[in-house]
Amino acid sequence: MLKIFIQSLRPRQWTKNLLLFAGLIFSKHLFETADILRSLSAFVLFCLLSGGLYLVNDLKDLEKDRAHPSKKKRPLASGKLPVSAAVIASLFLIPGMIVGAFFLNAAFGWITFGYAVLILLYSYGLKNLVILDVLIISIGFVLRAVAGAAVIGVSISSWLLVCTIFLALFLSLNKRRNELTLLGDQAQKHRKNLLEYSTRLLDLMITMVSACALMSYALYTTAEETIHKFGTRNLIFTLPFVIYGIFRYLYLVHQKGLGGSPEQILLEDRELIIDILLWILMTVFFIYIG
Repeated sequence: MLKIFIQSLRPRQWTKNLLLFAGLIFSKHLFETADILRSLSAFVLFCLLSGGLYLVNDLKDLEKDRAHPSKKKRPLASGKLPVSAAVIASLFLIPGMIVGAFFLNAAFGWITFGYAVLILLYSYGLKNLVILDVLIISIGFVLRAVAGAAVIGVSISSWLLVCTIFLALFLSLNKRRNELTLLGDQAQKHRKNLLEYSTRLLDLMITMVSACALMSYALYTTAEETIHKFGTRNLIFTLPFVIYGIFRYLYLVHQKGLGGSPEQILLEDRELIIDILLWILMTVFFIYIG
C-alpha cells in the first residue's frame, strides 16, 4: 500500500521541481551550504505539495482517467488506492506543505500558496479553457523558478523567467498534441477543450514557442546584464545544447509518438539526458570558473 501511495503522488513528475535550483545556480550560490540546504528543503516541500495536488486532480478526474489508455493505470483510477486514503492524504499534504513553506521564508510561503491556489483552480475548471490551460501550466513552471530564488533571498533574471515560460509552453503544447493524437475521437471524453485544438494549430504554436525559447535564451546569454553579472561572455557556447534539446524533443514527439509524458522522456531518453547534463556542467563551469 505504501508503494501504491507513493506512486499516486507521481514521483516521476517531481523532476519539474528541479527548477527550484535555478536560482541557486544562477545567483552564484551553488557552493554555499546554507543556501543548498534551504533549496533542498524547498524541493522536498514542493514535491510533497505537488503530490497532494496531483491527488486532488486525480480525484476530480477519476471517471475520465478510467477511460484514458494510460491514465487508467494510475492507483486511483485502477482502484488500487482507496478514494478515502487519497482525500485524507491531500488534506494533510497541501495545507501542511504551505505552512512548512512559511517556516522556510515568508516570500517563499506566499509563492507556494499562490502556486497551490493556481493548480487547484486549474484542476477545478481552468484546464477546460482553451489556450489558458497551457498558459496556467507554464505559469506554474515560472512560479517554481521564482520560489527557488525567493527561498534563498535572491532575485532571478527576467530573461530566465522568459526562457522558462517559453520552454514550459513548448512542453505543454507538445503534451496537448500527444493527447489529441493518442485519443482521437475519444479526446472530448477525456478533456472538454481538446476538440478546440487541432494538430495544425498546435504545430503552429509549438513552432512559435520553440523559436521564442531559443531566441530568448540566446539573448539572455549575450545580454550585457548577464555578461556583467557572471564576468564572462562564454555562456553563448551553451546554446547548442539548448538547440539540440529542443530538436531532440520534437523528434521524439513527431517521429516516435511521445510527448504525453515529458517527465518520462526526460528520465528515459539517453541522448536527451546526456544533453541536459552537458548543458548543466557547461553552464556551471562558465558561471563559476569563466
